Amino acid sequence: MTVSPAKESPILDTLREVVDGATAGKAFGTPVQHDGTLVLPVAKVGGGAGGGSGTGPAPDGQESGGTGGGLGLSAKPLGVYVLKNGRVSWRPAIDVNRIVLGGQIVAITGLLVLRAFLKARAANPGRRARKLPAAVTDAPTAARRRIERLARRATR
Repeated sequence: MTVSPAKESPILDTLREVVDGATAGKAFGTPVQHDGTLVLPVAKVGGGAGGGSGTGPAPDGQESGGTGGGLGLSAKPLGVYVLKNGRVSWRPAIDVNRIVLGGQIVAITGLLVLRAFLKARAANPGRRARKLPAAVTDAPTAARRRIERLARRATR
């Protein structure tokens, strides 16, 4: 079985244009200058594309064929380089969504631990706070009793 190359289509032309346009230069935005300060925005740019074609035996009386394709692009701001008075500094972009998500994960984990603790405590009511024994609350009396016990054993 031989496979012939797919026919050129407008979709493939569009994909080629997108791939050719996704260069390292797209990671840096247009520099902005104001009052002797130059700001250069930086972003993480990524993408991918895929395509397909299908030729195979067709049932009697039907035509065979098939095509497909997909494209995905993403850009995430990372921060800016600030050039001022001959010095360069990096100012990262703060991803508030990531901070909020982290806080939610910590809160949910804390609530689940608290729930497990409360369930275990409810299942064992005898393990609640107990009264301290007299030996702990009345140390001199407890020490005297131990000495008396030891003296009785010694005289036997």
